[in-house]
Parts: sequence; structure tokens; C-alpha cells
Amino acid sequence: MTHVRVNLYPDGGLARLRVYGLPQSDWARRSRDELIDLIAMENGGYVVAANNQHFGMASNLLMPGRGVNMGDGWETRRRREPGNDWAIIALAQPGEIAKIEVDTAHFKGNFPDRCSIQAAYVTGGTEQSLITQSMFWPELLPEQKLAMDKQFGFEEQVQKLGAITHIRFNIIPDGGVSRLRLWGRLSEKKA
Repeated sequence: MTHVRVNLYPDGGLARLRVYGLPQSDWARRSRDELIDLIAMENGGYVVAANNQHFGMASNLLMPGRGVNMGDGWETRRRREPGNDWAIIALAQPGEIAKIEVDTAHFKGNFPDRCSIQAAYVTGGTEQSLITQSMFWPELLPEQKLAMDKQFGFEEQVQKLGAITHIRFNIIPDGGVSRLRLWGRLSEKKA
């Protein structure tokens, strides 16, 4: 489906319209050399799980464009216990990541101190099994220092893991991130 048509009979207003589903793309037509944001919601990336979505949904990380305010990002509550907050994200298609962008736009006193990303090529499993497994996935992006209201680009720091299907985005210890982008090339491997 590419379009939705709404007819109001005989007249009136419409406050909201939500259409649910997963975006589809003709991946066979995409070049294997093209850099694609493989976790973008518009390409079919989605959040599998997140341990904390107190002030903002983790799915906001995958939205197009830059965040318009703090409410348009993923923000967790302040941690009082040891550990860090995380979100597990499924890529739209298996791919090899070349560069990563982390955007803390609008988060000034509540941005995470650091972030890291773990990744794996996963077939099958449940949400709960992914949560457990993700703690042991190899690092795609080692811990990186973050700052307030800034876009961070990482290329040299990205580890060569080959094709992946899922990531675990760790924010240390907690805080807010506006957007996350994983630019990569499609893999020959199919999930």
C-alpha cells in the first residue's frame, strides 16, 4: 500500500488518523554500494525492547529528521541503582555498518554521559531471549563520551562485525537522546 484515502460523509472534521503497519521497501532494487540508514523507521527499523521509557519512547530515536524538542526523543528516568539504560533495535534489513550518528539535540542537562552499541546477526528468538542475549553481543561502537545538544558522527570508531540484524544501544548511565542513525550497506545474508 502506498496511499490511504479518507472520505467523510456527508462532511465534518477529523482530529487524528493513525495507520499502523511496517514500512516495506523493494530491497532488490537498492544498490549494495548505497549507504542506507538501516534503523530508520521509514525503512522498516523498529524497537524490540527498552528497559526504560519514562519521559520519551525509544522509537523516537528512529524518526526522520532532527528532534523538535526534548519530548521528541528517548529519555529515561534518573537511575538510582547500578547499571545503564538500553534499547534493542531491529534493522530494516541485514547490513554492514559504516557510520553511526548519535544526536543529543535539546538535551542539555539530561544527556547521557556516554553511549555504546553492541550488535549481532540474530535469527529467531523471542523478545525476552533477545534481551538476555544482547548483554553478551560484541561491541559495534565502544563507549563514546557525549555532550549536550550536539550531533556526534562516528566512522573510525565503528568496529567491523560483518552483517548484523539487531543492535543494543546503551546510554550510560541514563538520560536523553534525540536520534540514532546507523548508516550501512545491505548484506547478501538474509535474516
